Amino acid sequence: MAATDKFSGVLGRTNAAHLLRRATFGLTESAIQQFASLTVDQAMDLLFSDPVPADLPIDLKTNQTWLNPKAGDANSEQKKLTDYFIIWHLERMRQSEVNISERLTYFYHTHLPVRRSLVESSEMIYYQNALFRQFAKGSFKTLFKHICMDNAMLIYLDNGTNDVSSPNENFAREMLELYSIGRGPQIGLGDYTHFTEDDIKAATRVLTGYQVDYSFANVHSETQLPTGVIREVDRDGVWLAHRHDAGEKIFSHHFGKRVIAPSELVNGFATSEAAKQEFDEMIEMIFEKDETARFITRKLYRFFVYYQIDDYVENNVIIPLAAQFKSSGYDMSVLARAMLSSQHFYDVDDAESSNNIMGSIIKSPIDMILGTLRLFQVDVPTDLDTLYNTVYINGIFKFIEEQGLDFYEPFEVAGYPAYHQFPIYSRNWIRPQTLAYRYKLSEYFLNGINSKGKDLGIKLDVLSWVENGGAVSNPADANILVDALLELMIPFPVASERRDFFLTTVFLDGLYPAAWTTEWNNYRSDPTQYKATVASRISVLINAIMQSPEYQLY
Repeated sequence: MAATDKFSGVLGRTNAAHLLRRATFGLTESAIQQFASLTVDQAMDLLFSDPVPADLPIDLKTNQTWLNPKAGDANSEQKKLTDYFIIWHLERMRQSEVNISERLTYFYHTHLPVRRSLVESSEMIYYQNALFRQFAKGSFKTLFKHICMDNAMLIYLDNGTNDVSSPNENFAREMLELYSIGRGPQIGLGDYTHFTEDDIKAATRVLTGYQVDYSFANVHSETQLPTGVIREVDRDGVWLAHRHDAGEKIFSHHFGKRVIAPSELVNGFATSEAAKQEFDEMIEMIFEKDETARFITRKLYRFFVYYQIDDYVENNVIIPLAAQFKSSGYDMSVLARAMLSSQHFYDVDDAESSNNIMGSIIKSPIDMILGTLRLFQVDVPTDLDTLYNTVYINGIFKFIEEQGLDFYEPFEVAGYPAYHQFPIYSRNWIRPQTLAYRYKLSEYFLNGINSKGKDLGIKLDVLSWVENGGAVSNPADANILVDALLELMIPFPVASERRDFFLTTVFLDGLYPAAWTTEWNNYRSDPTQYKATVASRISVLINAIMQSPEYQLY
């Protein structure tokens, strides 16, 4: 049985919950019920269906979008507009239901990041996100060509200042090392296994002559999104890339000593089309390499499956999946579907328990917060002013940052450490201070206020969820109630002694199960008198589970 063989039979509740935790931004009881009876192919068809198109983000000052395509004077300041965009992005995640597009869009942001403080344009950050969204289930290679000329990326990694007379290597270096083929072990002076320092210099020369289009007038015919432009001048009806290096670029033995040069020169200058042809040829050269497919496959594996890649995973999962990925033209749907459909993903490719996938990744702050809201079906205000300024500004924004994620402000060009930093990866989320704030999250949501006593605009109504959420078949039975919550909130079966702790010590507080049945029946007979009592007991249980180490995993 190969690790990448497709999972057979229907998923069942456990596997359905595992898939939903990883492929979406949080499971619900209804989603588990929907997916549990499906085969893996049927589940993938649902996950990879086309999502409902998102409306444009709104500026509360004008109550309309500012993306038309450039902010006008009547709109809020750029910092506020970027806040509004990020809230819009988080809302897309929260509302994404059983569709993988938002998860893949977020993957692209973690892999090809920008910093809002460097870009300083809400429009550019939005258009980059729109690019990710457009190619979420499409060709990564095509996306990569577009991202190299994306206005936000041109600013972030300085390729907008990469000029024939003053070459800037920043983007070329990160393009090779972090975003495409990857840097392997150093095997010689300036030789990193997959490319060399000379390759960085050659790639830099290929990338000379482009600039940021602050007017957003240059719209790409394929994406219909604003993009950067090549610096060009009209000489007798011929457009020349006058700031582009028109010489031959010779790449190292890692690329077969490929020579890339303009196909047409006029008076010593490359034509604009010839300069663009050089860029396209270089990207094709990089993506011809097997290691490029493997590097992206490893990155997606760590995002969706597990951070450790040993020899077994490399040989039995990464290499065969990367081959499929490359042969498909770098179709992200092909790679992600195969990965999430595999025997390996569901822990049935071997009998080893030390390499189990379920519950092996620490939740990001986004997964922690949005996943909780989705699990308990928390009602969120539809009024945008309340949603933005109360729910997000008073709450979710602050909670995400407290838990260690400064969203859209990664301090490394590689992105957020939890997604790339060897050897600890997602364990980066857990620090003494951030862990304390994770444990406070349950108190915030259960009480509906933040640490300063400000209203969050949302509150976890535990009693209504237990009665009406469909997850607890018989709330009067303490065993059934506790088991239902543990199944939904913890990504693997808990040991019997741990289960008994939550049941006896936490929920029943030393009483017999019959005592809870009596309390519940009293509540059903007289809700006014007993509502606070039963709600308090359920809150204590949910609070204890949310503050457990197991709830931090998915």
